[in-house]
Amino acid sequence: MPEDSSTGQVVPAEDLARLRSVAVTVAGQAAALVAGMREAAVRDVDTKSTETDVVTAADRAAERLIRARLAELRPGEPVLGEEEGGAGPGDGVCWVVDPIDGTVNYLYGLPWYAVSVAAQLHGQTIAAGIVEPPSGRVWSAARGMGATLGRAEEHTWRPLRVSGATRLAVALVGTGFSYSVQRRAWQSRLAGELASKARDLRRGGSAVLDLCSVAAGWLDGYVEHGLAPWDWAGGALVAAEAGAVLRLPSADGSDPDGLGADATIAAAPGVATALREVVRAVVATG
Repeated sequence: MPEDSSTGQVVPAEDLARLRSVAVTVAGQAAALVAGMREAAVRDVDTKSTETDVVTAADRAAERLIRARLAELRPGEPVLGEEEGGAGPGDGVCWVVDPIDGTVNYLYGLPWYAVSVAAQLHGQTIAAGIVEPPSGRVWSAARGMGATLGRAEEHTWRPLRVSGATRLAVALVGTGFSYSVQRRAWQSRLAGELASKARDLRRGGSAVLDLCSVAAGWLDGYVEHGLAPWDWAGGALVAAEAGAVLRLPSADGSDPDGLGADATIAAAPGVATALREVVRAVVATG
């Protein structure tokens, strides 16, 4: 039975399987809503932190649906969501949800976005379900039970495993950019360094799907600074359960390894050290 490393608490496998099932079910229902209302939703668009940081009617509707379904299936458990906020980790299970990760892609009709529903215990993800509305792909994982990719209607689930890449020079690395102009300028410097040291870079526009891509071996590594918990909660577990070396933002703002307190990094074991060295060098220069 997998153990919660922060407390030593053993989480029974049947409980993890149940949480995984709930996550996949609720994410799938929200994904159907998101897909069905896109034409109307993209006509009702607002902004958040900057004029480029958009939120659609579908983001709000999907989060309301997720909260309602979780209240039915897991009554009393708190929910932290991108659009409506909520309580942070407590003593029990907390759900961390992103109703549409990749909203700008959704707005433009680019089919690379997903609904992410993750269960956390003491701030660590223990089960997750991620559904892509355009493709119907379903990614899921539970702590110590592996990660899979499939389609619900086909009832086929493929175990995921990271790539066998061993050299950063021939590795494909994913990254992303903030909606803040100031932060984006710094991130561009990091991207430039990575572009000179890796095979190539990819910028998909959905952090959760970039993390899942590392799990599938579609990317050899991924790095981004400034992600919120709902951006990485689901995808990070999928990547870790597929064998990725993972580094997540610190909860207390500390940066003991010099990678940036807000850095999210996932990579195949063979390139993880080299990728971190590039990130550390850029962080050190400010």
